[in-house]
Amino acid sequence: QVRLVESGGGLVQPGDSLRLSCAAHGGTFSSVMAWFRQAPGKELEYVARIRWIDGTTHVADSLKGRFTISRDSAKNTLYLQMNSVKTEDTAAYSCAASKFGIATMTRDDYGDWGQGTQVTVSS
Repeated sequence: QVRLVESGGGLVQPGDSLRLSCAAHGGTFSSVMAWFRQAPGKELEYVARIRWIDGTTHVADSLKGRFTISRDSAKNTLYLQMNSVKTEDTAAYSCAASKFGIATMTRDDYGDWGQGTQVTVSS
């Protein structure tokens, strides 16, 4: 079973940029990978997904224009580029692998999950 490990989180100020990474250990990425986030006291929220084979992406409507998902197949790494971050972007960000290779925004369609990396946006 693949183990997903996120990195790149931290404390940043509003307006800053941040890039999160997700590495796969002990296996390869699923055909569809996604990022989710969970803010304190809130439900898990879909952020973005990517189809590994051709790089087709989808970003949640509320985050379009600021967040970008990408992957580096050679490095076996998934990324989430976060620009112009806001305080409401504060959350634990997790990468997840689709169970069946279906591109959805539904958490139940994703099986393997990383432990998450914390992003805190504060002035």
